[in-house]
Amino acid sequence: MSNRLLALLTVLACCAAPLADARNVAQLPPSVSRALAQSGVPASHVSIYVQDASTNETIVDLNADTPRSPASTIKVLTTFAALDMLGPAYTWKTHAYLGGRLANGVLNGDLILVGEGDPFMTSERWWAFVQQIRELGLEKITGDVVIDNTYFAPIPDSRAAFDDQPYRSYNVIPDALMVNFQTSRFTLNATGGRGRPQVSVYPLPANLTIKNQLRAGSGRCQGYNRGVTFDTPADDPNTIVIGGALAAACGSYSISRAIMTAPAYAYGTFRTMWDESGGKIEGSMRLEKRPADARRFYTFDSLSLAEIIRLVNKYSNNVMARHLMLTLGAEKFGAPATAEMGRNAIRAWLVGRKIDIPGLVLENGSGLSRAERVTARGLAEVLDAAWHSPFMPEFAASLPLSATDGTLRNRFRAPGMQGRLRLKTGRIDHVNALAGFVNAASGKTYVVVIILNHPDAHLGVGESVQAELIRWVFGR
Repeated sequence: MSNRLLALLTVLACCAAPLADARNVAQLPPSVSRALAQSGVPASHVSIYVQDASTNETIVDLNADTPRSPASTIKVLTTFAALDMLGPAYTWKTHAYLGGRLANGVLNGDLILVGEGDPFMTSERWWAFVQQIRELGLEKITGDVVIDNTYFAPIPDSRAAFDDQPYRSYNVIPDALMVNFQTSRFTLNATGGRGRPQVSVYPLPANLTIKNQLRAGSGRCQGYNRGVTFDTPADDPNTIVIGGALAAACGSYSISRAIMTAPAYAYGTFRTMWDESGGKIEGSMRLEKRPADARRFYTFDSLSLAEIIRLVNKYSNNVMARHLMLTLGAEKFGAPATAEMGRNAIRAWLVGRKIDIPGLVLENGSGLSRAERVTARGLAEVLDAAWHSPFMPEFAASLPLSATDGTLRNRFRAPGMQGRLRLKTGRIDHVNALAGFVNAASGKTYVVVIILNHPDAHLGVGESVQAELIRWVFGR
């Protein structure tokens, strides 16, 4: 009897899963079901959750509790948690300390630069930092420039770890004193003759060595990176070797590349800008924690958090999102911050918000991860919390607008839809996702999350499913 009962239960269990899936598919709009069938994407590879933002009524629920790889839509969680925990006016600080006596414009000692995780210290803002120090009367430094980046604990990752693309800015590793995303623009000028193409770099770190082995090519301007290669010797991270052949037909070609280490890049660009401002530095660079007896000389404020999350979400900036998560860790548990501290801070925030996301896996909070997992319902609950938050205007304004800006500037151009959709995009290998708000033609607002985990999803497979879902929600 026990064996027969076990067999019966097995049969019932096998039948239950298809029936449950069939019930899920049955509630899909017919246009979405057709798009799924035509794309060849099984319903089991897709999670969809649509909810009325005002009434919390569930409109569509397909596999909404299945943990999936979210790609950059996880930034919805990271950015709203940061906004809710820190407030829209929160800023990061970058400090200059004096490690000696300043008299008549001469610092007899070291200048210590202390970073506290500013996610957007661009070259323009770094120049402003240098200029402010100069305007306070400091002209000459007899000692070294000391870099203190200990606000974040060292991260042992390599820029090549995710996809073997160490020169791409999206792979830059967080650093408490990160300048210009460690990225410089290389402009290569083909001469059209037999001479070697010229190379100019901006910003140019004073400690960067460029070995120009680029050859003048002929024929059409084509090929990966126009035939230009970049390499860094394993024993010399401050050297860039530029090789390959650049056809004269390319004329002037510019490409941005992440280079050096974060402290070396910060020091090198600081020194270049200091020299250009008329200042002098007799020493070199040291990497160490600020001495306790150093005197604070100047503090530079970042952009506000409200402005930062706009840059993170509109342009899906990975390293800025990672800085947010580390900052949450530092604010809740103290420096030096680690990724685990950031993860714990977000988990504690979810508990406080009474948002339960079964199967949630956080790695770095940016979506540049093969490990991160979240459910469609979980992301929708975060979006719902954001919609009912006092900071809703700041958060909603951070999301890309359909057919207008950010990663949605070329999508959802149908009549009436422009500017009515605020959706975070997400795409890595075999993942394509959307999460955000749809202001429908009726005036109602809906929370929408759709996550596809399917072979070649990142190449557009199943994008028609997203389009049909958004079109259907917009028409409600």
